[in-house]
Amino acid sequence: MKCSDKTVLGSKSDIISTVEFNHTGELLATGDKGGRVVIFQREQESKNQLHRRGEYNVYSTFQSHEPEFDYLKSLEIEEKINKIRWLPQQNAAYFLLSTNDKTVKLWKVSERDKRPEGYNLKDEDGRIRDPATITTLRVPVLRPMDLMVEATPRRVFANAHTYHINSISVNSDYETYMSADDLRINLWNFEITNQSFNIVDIKPANMEELTEVITAAEFHPLHCNTFVYSSSKGTIRLCDMRASALCDRHTKFFEEPEDPSNRSFFSEIISSISDVKFSHSGRYIMTRDYLTVKVWDLNMENRPIETYQVHDYLRSKLCSLYENDCIFDKFECVWNGSDSVIMTGSYNNFFRMFDRNTKRDVTLEASRENSKPRAILKPRKVCVGGKRRKDEISVDSLDFSKKILHTAWHPSENIIAVAATNNLYIFQDKVN
Repeated sequence: MKCSDKTVLGSKSDIISTVEFNHTGELLATGDKGGRVVIFQREQESKNQLHRRGEYNVYSTFQSHEPEFDYLKSLEIEEKINKIRWLPQQNAAYFLLSTNDKTVKLWKVSERDKRPEGYNLKDEDGRIRDPATITTLRVPVLRPMDLMVEATPRRVFANAHTYHINSISVNSDYETYMSADDLRINLWNFEITNQSFNIVDIKPANMEELTEVITAAEFHPLHCNTFVYSSSKGTIRLCDMRASALCDRHTKFFEEPEDPSNRSFFSEIISSISDVKFSHSGRYIMTRDYLTVKVWDLNMENRPIETYQVHDYLRSKLCSLYENDCIFDKFECVWNGSDSVIMTGSYNNFFRMFDRNTKRDVTLEASRENSKPRAILKPRKVCVGGKRRKDEISVDSLDFSKKILHTAWHPSENIIAVAATNNLYIFQDKVN
């Protein structure tokens, strides 16, 4: 892999909180803790040149969410963007969903390169003219102007979540989407903003009996009636909306039995699933917990068919990771376009790739030092105790403040986007 671009977004407070390619891969959107959405566009002129792939440059920046205050609960609502999801492009404009903890917004991003001139009732400055002075009829014409990219909010979906929204997912019917918080999942129609349907509710009558929360949810890529959601207990539930209006009863339940010999104080925390993703084919589900990535076959519920150790060397560090709250970090995971390679993040700005066919894995680092444009990324190795080789890094010298939680993979090419705090790195396959 080599670095094709590196973009630094603002100051240290502008930490990237989500990264998402659109369905063609021509656009890449990031959301940050300041409530802003930055969209990058791939350069057009070099798209067809094999030896110079198009780089991504800033296309549009807009403020999606503002900080709010809930006066009834005396709570501040952060402007931080939790998730961005693109809708498939139907016309010249682009549409995307963005959400903070409480409110989902549908944005239209469109281009304007012409402006109308020659109004009859207005002068060139836009002021209304006196009808008595109008003696001739003019035909307005469109004149070329500098390209403007406008982002306008088309829908605001609010007041439906008591708890913080952790996931949004667009359905394959492209008419509906769902939003999930800790205890409920709601189904929305894109045309209706004042009403949603509650399709999952795991809130107990007595909150003292609460044993798990919803951590992530996603629609099946092909079947509009099917979705999955994961829990803090390390379980995944597959639901079918045809079975009943309220999907409290799951169709399938995926859980791996725990090995009693590995049981510890931290077992429950590290088994919590932080991300769940359907494969593009719809046959598999990928989940990420604190130490591993697992691939599940929809036809086998009792155990995953593949388990990949992301950073097993941290098992001995769980106590200090608990004390500094890192053990609660929520790492995401992504598939490549053909479902043959999976990627997820780690600490020290490391990210991991696992090839499902060859079973080979690699650790790469996203950092300013080794990521000059066109630089080749070198695999990194972490040494656990004993003698350390020259190119290895000791587990004791890992920087836990540098973490890669959010990544994205181009839908059809080997181009990846990696968010390291407030830096966005874009890497692509080496071109000979």
